[in-house]
Formats: sequence, C-alpha cells, structure tokens
Amino acid sequence: MKVLALDYGAARTGVAISDATGTIAAPVGVVERAATVDGLARLEAIVREQDVERVVVGLPLTLRGEHGEQARETSAFVERLRAAVEPRVEMWDERFTSVLADGDDARAAAHLLSSYLEWRGGAS
Repeated sequence: MKVLALDYGAARTGVAISDATGTIAAPVGVVERAATVDGLARLEAIVREQDVERVVVGLPLTLRGEHGEQARETSAFVERLRAAVEPRVEMWDERFTSVLADGDDARAAAHLLSSYLEWRGGAS
C-alpha cells in the first residue's frame, strides 16, 4: 500500500511517500501553505499522480500527549484534506520528528512515515 505522509505546518508542510509495498519512506519535498485552496490542490495532485492509497498527517501532541493549539490547527487541516482527497486520511503521533529531522520538513515527514509503516507492519 502506497502511503503519503504530511508533516503539517501553516507555512510549510513536509511531504514523504512510501514505496508501493509500504515499507520504505522517502522525503519528497514541501508544499507551501497546504491549508489554502492552492495548497490543497497541490496535495490532491500529488495523491493522484503517485496513486496514493492512504494519507497520514502528523499530529503534534504535547510532550504529555495532550492536544494543544498546534494539534487543533492540524485537526482542522485534516478535515479540509479529507474533503479534498479520495484516500483515507489518518493522524499519527509526530512528537520528536522535527527534532530527528533537524528542522527539515520533508525529512520530518519521512520519519513520521517510517514510524507509521513500522507500526502498520507489526499491526498486520
């Protein structure tokens, strides 16, 4: 299953995609202002061009696992994304991905995707 991961940010959203088997994650790039009409259209095009079967969006919980302001903003983006794309859209805990990626948004999305794919592989 091909999975697209998004590390959402109001200004820049990191994008990563898995291979067709859903085992390897690779950073793709960044979509500017993903929550805007143009940003959502770009994401919809990526989903279509890459034949994505699932979309995973990082949920930025607090260190205590609570929903702060950023998590609420991300949840609002996810609702808009669900209306714009065909595949199922899930949220996945993204704590520490930006730290692991040293601030690189696309690499943060790849870390998020690797974590999700690892979990999914074990959950099958």
